[in-house]
Amino acid sequence: MHPAEPGRLYQQNHVGVYRSNNHGDSWHRIDKGLPYDFGFGLTLDANDPDTCFVVPLEPQQYSFRATDGALCVYRANKTGSKWKKLSRGLPSKHAYISVLRQAMTYDTMKSSGIYFGTGNGQVYASTDRGENWIAAAEYLPPIYSVSAAIV
Repeated sequence: MHPAEPGRLYQQNHVGVYRSNNHGDSWHRIDKGLPYDFGFGLTLDANDPDTCFVVPLEPQQYSFRATDGALCVYRANKTGSKWKKLSRGLPSKHAYISVLRQAMTYDTMKSSGIYFGTGNGQVYASTDRGENWIAAAEYLPPIYSVSAAIV
């Protein structure tokens, strides 16, 4: 649910990425253009109710790992019909990494920060809506949940 527009809901699950504009009374599929429609991690842009971020996962043999061994986040445009691949600073080779359902979030800064944790124990952060990423933490146990707070 988007904090500024409560009727706007997003979901990503085993069969796609969806958006609702009416509190969930109806859903529209918005995953066209993603490499896979499967995934768990989804978060929003606190300043733009028309934008969401996902990490599509390759469901090969139920291993649910990052697409093609390269970790990428995708950002939807205002209509949800076109996705931008965001990977600058993320591992691009041999990165068979998963992102679990509660392990992706955002902050409420003017340029929304996006954060996610991996099943391999890394936490990645972007302070510019996903354009650039840094490893905020590494060598942790699997990350099951990520929260952001402004202090």
